[in-house]
Amino acid sequence: MAKITKASVSDLPKLIPLFDQYRIFYKQPSDLKAAELFLQELFRLKECVVFLAEQDQQAAGFTLLYKTYSSVSMKPYFILNDLYVAPVFRQAGIGSMLLEKTQEYCKSLSYKGLALETAVDNPAQKLYEKLGWQKDSHCFHYFWHAK
Repeated sequence: MAKITKASVSDLPKLIPLFDQYRIFYKQPSDLKAAELFLQELFRLKECVVFLAEQDQQAAGFTLLYKTYSSVSMKPYFILNDLYVAPVFRQAGIGSMLLEKTQEYCKSLSYKGLALETAVDNPAQKLYEKLGWQKDSHCFHYFWHAK
């Protein structure tokens, strides 16, 4: 069973290779040093919340959240900007665990919810919908409402 924890700067050695793999998945060149600098700055500025999944003492996946606000509801919410599970750990429920952890965290802060954007051909859409995310009718944006 995977363990999901809120990552801190001390987790960067585990997170950086995963973040680099995530970027490679999206057709970006590998750049571990740039990934390290980028993540260090996000943590230093407290600009994100990262949840790290580990299985068998190996980094298996992560989610990266950014805080934003809804002027209409006058409440904060998170943009789930990044979700990644390393190929060797896929189909083990880690993606679901990471998403559920972000939902629990959002509820614990009394935030409005979580938003994400995904490609129209991303097979993870089925997972999002299974976990209560709703697809916008005019585009492929999802939103999960905290209750």
